[in-house]
Amino acid sequence: MCRNDEFYLKKWVEYYGRELGRENIFVFLDGKDQPVPDFCEGVSVTPCDKIPGKVVELDKRRSAFLSAVAADLLKRYDLVIGVDTDEFVVPDPALGLSLPEYLSQLDIKTSVSALGIDVGQDLRTEKDIDASEPFLSQRHYGLLGTRYTKPSVIARPVSWGSGFHRIKGHNFKIAKDLYLFHLGYFDMKRIQDRFKDKDRKAGGWSRHIAKRTETINTVSRKKASDWEKSVKRARVVMQLVRPPYAINKPAMFGVRIVVRIPERFEKIL
Repeated sequence: MCRNDEFYLKKWVEYYGRELGRENIFVFLDGKDQPVPDFCEGVSVTPCDKIPGKVVELDKRRSAFLSAVAADLLKRYDLVIGVDTDEFVVPDPALGLSLPEYLSQLDIKTSVSALGIDVGQDLRTEKDIDASEPFLSQRHYGLLGTRYTKPSVIARPVSWGSGFHRIKGHNFKIAKDLYLFHLGYFDMKRIQDRFKDKDRKAGGWSRHIAKRTETINTVSRKKASDWEKSVKRARVVMQLVRPPYAINKPAMFGVRIVVRIPERFEKIL
């Protein structure tokens, strides 16, 4: 579900359409005042009444709506993937498997999580993003993030928490060689432009958006760690450690690890 977000939605449709087939993609526009973009041909797009409320309240209502949609879809699909328009679930290209081929090999009882990579921008070496080129050929660093290690793939009806970050009343399992690339804050100029969006200001998003510059600041100043070793360790730690306020979410003791994304991912997104 999205609102005024064609930049990411176009890449989202392109990626998931290629991996899953456009006829298996479902987009909900938050507000009937939004036109259906031309690039959504072949995709199921439903304009909905705009969900009211500030950030927290809005997210809860949106999650409840999408949980109900997913439950209905599971009547005819084996699995449903729930993600925002700036999130991309990607199996490691080294496996040589498409997303459905990879997921079909897993024994998913309820859900599976991908390891979250919050992609940033190294302000010292990386320019503004060019939408005409693959994104990961322009962005080479990410922050291993508990926030984006989400139970995005489900095999039975569940009740997602806000932003798909957890499933109420259920634990999670992080799949090996599966990653969720979050691109929502990978370009400083786009973050600055979002401050000008009247809908986001009215919805209380300014503080949330400003906080996300932390990812860019972190990848711009910290030395990147080895990808293979770091993702392996992070996956183990997140699987075992829980924050005291939410035992069905991952934690990493507050450690922030920057990794360099391997070249094999460059043409994926």
